[in-house]
Amino acid sequence: MSDTLEQAAAQLNEKMDGGFDGSAKFDITGEGTIVLDGNGARVADEETDVTMTADAETFQEILSGELNPTSAFMGGKLTIDGDMGVAMKLAQVLA
Repeated sequence: MSDTLEQAAAQLNEKMDGGFDGSAKFDITGEGTIVLDGNGARVADEETDVTMTADAETFQEILSGELNPTSAFMGGKLTIDGDMGVAMKLAQVLA
């Protein structure tokens, strides 16, 4: 398990503060996956409502707030597979 993923899951848990009621997965190319749901964020690979895929650099920019998830999607840096509504809810929670 990657330390990078563990640190990212911890950061996501701080940002989420229990305010997300869907299920989503970040697939970080070459690193692994992080699942987010009502229980928080954790390094896992489970079935979710939506999967968002990005490279590690884009993911870090989204996590740090340097890059808006919507802008990343519109710019082709983030792909979304599944329920777009859940992805939008997550973007609001992480903002």
